[in-house]
Amino acid sequence: MDLNTVTSIARPRSRGQLPRWNSGDAWLAGGTWLFSEPQAHLTRLIDLADLRWPALTVTDSELLIAATCTVAELDALPCPPDWIAAPLINSCCRAFLASFKIWKTATVGGNLCLSLPAGPMISLTAALEGICTIWQPDGQRASVSVADFITGDQRNVLAEGDLLRGIAIPLAALRRRSAFRQISLTPVGRSAALLIGAVKDDGLLLTVTAATVRPIQLRFTAMPDASGLRDAILKAIPESLYHDDLHGKPAWRQQMTLRLAEEIRAELSVVRP
Repeated sequence: MDLNTVTSIARPRSRGQLPRWNSGDAWLAGGTWLFSEPQAHLTRLIDLADLRWPALTVTDSELLIAATCTVAELDALPCPPDWIAAPLINSCCRAFLASFKIWKTATVGGNLCLSLPAGPMISLTAALEGICTIWQPDGQRASVSVADFITGDQRNVLAEGDLLRGIAIPLAALRRRSAFRQISLTPVGRSAALLIGAVKDDGLLLTVTAATVRPIQLRFTAMPDASGLRDAILKAIPESLYHDDLHGKPAWRQQMTLRLAEEIRAELSVVRP
Protein backbone atom coordinates (compact mmCIF):
# COMPACT_ATOMS: atom_id res chain seq x y z
CA MET A 1 0.00 0.00 0.00
CA ASP A 2 1.24 3.49 -0.84
CA LEU A 3 1.98 5.67 2.17
CA ASN A 4 1.09 8.93 0.47
CA THR A 5 1.54 11.11 3.56
CA VAL A 6 5.26 10.25 3.83
CA THR A 7 7.35 13.11 2.49
CA SER A 8 10.88 11.97 3.37
CA ILE A 9 12.99 8.89 4.08
CA ALA A 10 16.10 8.93 6.26
CA ARG A 11 18.79 6.30 5.68
CA PRO A 12 21.26 6.40 8.59
CA ARG A 13 24.44 4.31 8.34
CA SER A 14 25.34 4.37 12.05
CA ARG A 15 23.76 5.09 15.40
CA GLY A 16 25.28 8.52 15.34
CA GLN A 17 23.40 9.30 12.13
CA LEU A 18 19.99 8.39 13.51
CA PRO A 19 17.87 11.52 13.12
CA ARG A 20 16.12 13.27 15.97
CA TRP A 21 12.77 11.55 16.49
CA ASN A 22 9.73 13.61 15.56
CA SER A 23 6.01 13.06 15.66
CA GLY A 24 5.06 11.30 12.43
CA ASP A 25 8.23 9.19 12.27
CA ALA A 26 8.36 5.39 11.95
CA TRP A 27 11.19 2.89 11.84
CA LEU A 28 11.28 0.85 8.63
CA ALA A 29 12.73 -2.66 8.67
CA GLY A 30 10.82 -5.34 6.77
CA GLY A 31 7.73 -3.17 6.37
CA THR A 32 5.36 -6.12 5.96
CA TRP A 33 2.89 -4.61 8.44
CA LEU A 34 3.80 -0.97 7.85
CA PHE A 35 2.81 -1.15 4.17
CA SER A 36 -0.20 -3.40 4.75
CA GLU A 37 -2.67 -0.71 5.77
CA PRO A 38 -3.06 3.09 5.78
CA GLN A 39 -0.67 5.02 8.04
CA ALA A 40 -2.09 8.50 7.63
CA HIS A 41 -0.24 9.81 10.70
CA LEU A 42 3.23 9.18 9.20
CA THR A 43 5.35 11.79 7.45
CA ARG A 44 8.85 10.24 7.57
CA LEU A 45 10.33 6.75 7.49
CA ILE A 46 13.71 5.95 9.02
CA ASP A 47 15.09 3.05 7.00
CA LEU A 48 17.26 0.69 9.07
CA ALA A 49 18.66 -1.28 6.12
CA ASP A 50 21.88 0.74 5.77
CA LEU A 51 22.82 0.10 9.40
CA ARG A 52 23.75 -3.39 8.15
CA TRP A 53 23.45 -5.16 11.48
CA PRO A 54 24.65 -8.79 11.25
CA ALA A 55 21.48 -10.87 11.26
CA LEU A 56 22.78 -13.61 13.57
CA THR A 57 25.90 -13.78 15.71
CA VAL A 58 26.94 -16.68 17.92
CA THR A 59 29.29 -15.96 20.84
CA ASP A 60 30.59 -18.25 23.58
CA SER A 61 27.45 -17.60 25.62
CA GLU A 62 24.73 -16.13 23.41
CA LEU A 63 22.92 -16.17 20.11
CA LEU A 64 22.48 -12.53 19.12
CA ILE A 65 19.51 -11.87 16.84
CA ALA A 66 19.43 -8.46 15.20
CA ALA A 67 16.04 -6.77 15.17
CA THR A 68 16.39 -6.63 11.37
CA CYS A 69 17.03 -10.38 11.04
CA THR A 70 14.40 -11.85 8.75
CA VAL A 71 12.33 -14.90 9.57
CA ALA A 72 13.94 -16.71 6.63
CA GLU A 73 17.44 -15.97 7.95
CA LEU A 74 16.54 -17.24 11.41
CA ASP A 75 14.88 -20.38 10.04
CA ALA A 76 18.00 -21.17 7.98
CA LEU A 77 20.40 -20.85 10.92
CA PRO A 78 22.67 -23.94 11.10
CA CYS A 79 22.49 -25.15 14.70
CA PRO A 80 25.07 -27.37 16.43
CA PRO A 81 23.93 -30.78 17.74
CA ASP A 82 23.97 -29.71 21.38
CA TRP A 83 21.31 -27.06 20.71
CA ILE A 84 18.60 -29.62 21.37
CA ALA A 85 15.98 -26.86 21.64
CA ALA A 86 16.77 -25.66 18.10
CA PRO A 87 13.61 -27.27 16.61
CA LEU A 88 11.69 -24.54 18.42
CA ILE A 89 13.14 -22.06 15.93
CA ASN A 90 11.69 -23.87 12.94
CA SER A 91 8.38 -24.59 14.69
CA CYS A 92 7.86 -20.95 15.61
CA CYS A 93 8.82 -19.74 12.14
CA ARG A 94 6.15 -22.04 10.74
CA ALA A 95 3.59 -20.74 13.20
CA PHE A 96 3.43 -17.51 11.19
CA LEU A 97 0.23 -16.80 9.32
CA ALA A 98 2.41 -15.82 6.34
CA SER A 99 3.81 -17.08 3.06
CA PHE A 100 7.47 -17.81 2.30
CA LYS A 101 7.57 -14.44 0.51
CA ILE A 102 6.78 -12.69 3.79
CA TRP A 103 9.44 -14.79 5.53
CA LYS A 104 12.10 -13.18 3.34
CA THR A 105 11.08 -9.67 4.38
CA ALA A 106 9.41 -9.81 7.81
CA THR A 107 11.81 -9.27 10.68
CA VAL A 108 12.12 -10.76 14.15
CA GLY A 109 12.22 -7.29 15.68
CA GLY A 110 9.16 -6.19 13.76
CA ASN A 111 7.19 -9.14 15.13
CA LEU A 112 8.15 -8.19 18.68
CA CYS A 113 7.43 -4.49 18.18
CA LEU A 114 4.02 -5.14 16.65
CA SER A 115 3.32 -7.07 19.88
CA LEU A 116 0.38 -9.12 18.68
CA PRO A 117 -0.50 -11.94 21.12
CA ALA A 118 0.03 -14.51 18.34
CA GLY A 119 3.48 -13.21 17.35
CA PRO A 120 5.55 -16.41 17.08
CA MET A 121 8.89 -14.63 17.40
CA ILE A 122 7.61 -13.38 20.76
CA SER A 123 6.80 -16.99 21.70
CA LEU A 124 10.24 -18.22 20.64
CA THR A 125 12.40 -15.51 22.19
CA ALA A 126 10.38 -15.36 25.42
CA ALA A 127 10.58 -19.13 25.89
CA LEU A 128 14.35 -19.02 25.31
CA GLU A 129 14.66 -16.29 27.95
CA GLY A 130 15.74 -13.68 25.44
CA ILE A 131 16.88 -10.23 26.51
CA CYS A 132 16.02 -7.20 24.37
CA THR A 133 18.50 -4.38 23.85
CA ILE A 134 16.83 -1.02 23.29
CA TRP A 135 18.58 2.05 21.93
CA GLN A 136 17.14 5.16 23.51
CA PRO A 137 17.12 8.57 21.80
CA ASP A 138 19.41 10.12 24.45
CA GLY A 139 22.20 7.72 23.50
CA GLN A 140 21.59 5.31 26.39
CA ARG A 141 20.61 1.69 26.07
CA ALA A 142 18.25 -0.43 28.13
CA SER A 143 17.81 -4.17 28.57
CA VAL A 144 14.57 -5.97 29.29
CA SER A 145 13.47 -9.58 29.00
CA VAL A 146 11.20 -10.42 26.08
CA ALA A 147 8.55 -11.60 28.55
CA ASP A 148 8.53 -8.10 30.09
CA PHE A 149 8.99 -6.25 26.78
CA ILE A 150 5.42 -7.13 25.75
CA THR A 151 2.86 -5.49 28.05
CA GLY A 152 -0.41 -6.26 26.26
CA ASP A 153 -2.17 -6.66 22.92
CA GLN A 154 -0.11 -4.44 20.56
CA ARG A 155 1.56 -2.79 23.57
CA ASN A 156 5.17 -2.88 24.72
CA VAL A 157 7.69 -0.91 26.77
CA LEU A 158 9.07 1.17 23.87
CA ALA A 159 8.80 4.92 24.34
CA GLU A 160 8.85 7.47 21.50
CA GLY A 161 12.14 7.28 19.64
CA ASP A 162 13.21 3.99 21.24
CA LEU A 163 14.66 1.45 18.81
CA LEU A 164 14.85 -2.28 19.38
CA ARG A 165 18.42 -3.22 18.48
CA GLY A 166 18.28 -6.97 19.00
CA ILE A 167 17.60 -9.96 21.20
CA ALA A 168 20.22 -12.01 23.04
CA ILE A 169 19.41 -15.70 23.59
CA PRO A 170 21.54 -17.52 26.18
CA LEU A 171 23.04 -20.66 24.69
CA ALA A 172 22.08 -22.48 27.89
CA ALA A 173 18.42 -22.07 26.89
CA LEU A 174 19.11 -23.68 23.50
CA ARG A 175 20.65 -26.71 25.23
CA ARG A 176 17.53 -27.59 27.25
CA ARG A 177 15.01 -30.30 26.52
CA SER A 178 11.90 -28.56 25.27
CA ALA A 179 8.41 -29.20 23.98
CA PHE A 180 6.21 -27.15 21.64
CA ARG A 181 2.43 -27.08 21.33
CA GLN A 182 0.28 -24.83 19.17
CA ILE A 183 -3.37 -24.78 18.18
CA SER A 184 -5.54 -22.70 15.85
CA LEU A 185 -9.23 -22.72 15.03
CA THR A 186 -8.37 -23.54 11.41
CA PRO A 187 -5.57 -25.68 9.91
CA VAL A 188 -3.47 -22.69 8.80
CA GLY A 189 -5.00 -20.03 11.02
CA ARG A 190 -3.50 -17.61 13.49
CA SER A 191 -2.28 -19.24 16.71
CA ALA A 192 -4.95 -19.29 19.41
CA ALA A 193 -2.56 -20.82 21.94
CA LEU A 194 1.18 -21.43 21.64
CA LEU A 195 2.96 -22.96 24.61
CA ILE A 196 6.61 -23.91 25.03
CA GLY A 197 8.03 -25.84 27.94
CA ALA A 198 11.65 -26.47 28.86
CA VAL A 199 13.42 -28.48 31.53
CA LYS A 200 15.46 -26.01 33.57
CA ASP A 201 17.47 -27.03 36.64
CA ASP A 202 15.34 -30.21 36.98
CA GLY A 203 12.23 -28.06 37.04
CA LEU A 204 9.89 -26.69 34.38
CA LEU A 205 9.83 -23.34 32.62
CA LEU A 206 6.47 -22.95 30.88
CA THR A 207 5.82 -20.03 28.52
CA VAL A 208 2.22 -19.29 27.52
CA THR A 209 1.63 -17.09 24.48
CA ALA A 210 -1.07 -16.42 21.85
CA ALA A 211 -3.80 -17.47 24.31
CA THR A 212 -2.89 -14.50 26.48
CA VAL A 213 -2.50 -10.81 25.66
CA ARG A 214 1.13 -10.94 26.80
CA PRO A 215 3.59 -13.75 27.49
CA ILE A 216 3.11 -15.49 30.82
CA GLN A 217 5.92 -17.59 32.29
CA LEU A 218 5.54 -20.14 35.06
CA ARG A 219 8.65 -21.48 36.80
CA PHE A 220 8.75 -24.66 38.84
CA THR A 221 11.81 -25.75 40.81
CA ALA A 222 10.78 -29.38 40.29
CA MET A 223 8.63 -31.02 37.65
CA PRO A 224 5.03 -30.50 38.82
CA ASP A 225 2.34 -33.13 38.77
CA ALA A 226 -0.77 -32.64 36.65
CA SER A 227 -2.89 -31.07 39.38
CA GLY A 228 -0.07 -28.81 40.55
CA LEU A 229 0.44 -27.52 37.02
CA ARG A 230 -3.25 -26.92 36.49
CA ASP A 231 -3.62 -25.07 39.79
CA ALA A 232 -0.57 -22.90 39.02
CA ILE A 233 -1.95 -21.91 35.61
CA LEU A 234 -5.38 -21.07 37.02
CA LYS A 235 -3.73 -18.92 39.69
CA ALA A 236 -1.23 -17.19 37.39
CA ILE A 237 -3.55 -16.38 34.49
CA PRO A 238 -6.85 -14.66 35.35
CA GLU A 239 -9.60 -14.56 32.75
CA SER A 240 -8.78 -10.92 31.99
CA LEU A 241 -5.40 -11.94 30.50
CA TYR A 242 -6.86 -14.35 27.95
CA HIS A 243 -7.14 -12.83 24.49
CA ASP A 244 -10.59 -12.38 22.98
CA ASP A 245 -11.00 -12.13 19.20
CA LEU A 246 -12.42 -14.06 16.28
CA HIS A 247 -9.57 -16.58 16.52
CA GLY A 248 -10.78 -17.84 19.90
CA LYS A 249 -12.80 -16.87 22.94
CA PRO A 250 -11.16 -16.61 26.38
CA ALA A 251 -12.87 -19.67 27.87
CA TRP A 252 -11.75 -21.87 24.97
CA ARG A 253 -8.22 -20.43 25.03
CA GLN A 254 -8.02 -21.20 28.75
CA GLN A 255 -9.04 -24.81 28.18
CA MET A 256 -6.53 -25.17 25.35
CA THR A 257 -3.83 -23.69 27.57
CA LEU A 258 -4.56 -26.23 30.29
CA ARG A 259 -4.65 -29.09 27.79
CA LEU A 260 -1.46 -28.16 25.94
CA ALA A 261 0.40 -27.44 29.18
CA GLU A 262 -0.40 -30.92 30.46
CA GLU A 263 0.79 -32.45 27.18
CA ILE A 264 4.07 -30.57 27.57
CA ARG A 265 4.44 -31.62 31.21
CA ALA A 266 3.80 -35.27 30.35
CA GLU A 267 6.34 -35.18 27.50
CA LEU A 268 9.07 -33.53 29.52
CA SER A 269 8.46 -35.73 32.56
CA VAL A 270 9.79 -38.71 30.64
CA VAL A 271 13.42 -39.13 31.63
CA ARG A 272 15.54 -39.88 28.58
CA PRO A 273 18.87 -41.74 28.72
